Amino acid sequence: MQARAFLLAVAFTLASAPFAASARTETTAPSARFCETQDSKECQAAATPQQVLERFKQGNERFASGHGTHRNYAQQVRATAKGQYPLASIVSCIDSRAPAEILFDQGIGDLFNARVAGNIVNEDILGSLEFASKVAGSKLIIVLGHTSCGAVKGACDNVQMGNLTGLLAKIMPAVAAIPNTGQDRSSKNYAFVETVAEINVKQNVQLIRERSPILKELEDKGEIKIIGAMYDVATGQVSWYD
Repeated sequence: MQARAFLLAVAFTLASAPFAASARTETTAPSARFCETQDSKECQAAATPQQVLERFKQGNERFASGHGTHRNYAQQVRATAKGQYPLASIVSCIDSRAPAEILFDQGIGDLFNARVAGNIVNEDILGSLEFASKVAGSKLIIVLGHTSCGAVKGACDNVQMGNLTGLLAKIMPAVAAIPNTGQDRSSKNYAFVETVAEINVKQNVQLIRERSPILKELEDKGEIKIIGAMYDVATGQVSWYD
């Protein structure tokens, strides 16, 4: 009888262990409870910048795995008609293969999206981001590059064409940042292009901090987070530059 009681006690302890571990995890690392639709200030205020970042990371994981969220867009249109309370702002490329709302599995009202070839940051983009964070309360800024970027390839090839010339000039610092060791520095060199794209993202993250005292102050206070990322057009996955 004593042996049987001992075995029952062991079995009960093992069965209870996962639940205890789960309870400890919830206590030490609580996650934000996001609203289904960002239709109130309370929904926006409930999360920290880091929690918003985790939401977007998880959203991309769902998208890349083919398990995106089913949303009632008509309902979201009605719910957000009288105001907007987005969680994040994204500076992304105009590339048709990199739609930010979709690849992060977000809905209407969840994010601001500034799209420009080469995901570069200029005065207009900075002003837009300042509005998004300081006025509208967005808590996360993502500079999102992507693989096989046409604008980056154009900068590598020093393309000169109308107004595009001035835009590509803003990517040239990323090209120049790579030491010339005799390698092919044209768009034909895939590895070179992808390295330029990564540097371009990181340089624009730093540019935001340097050229916007407003955003720099918000980040220093912990009210927003600024981060770079890269989207792979072949896999659907986003890599993060923490």
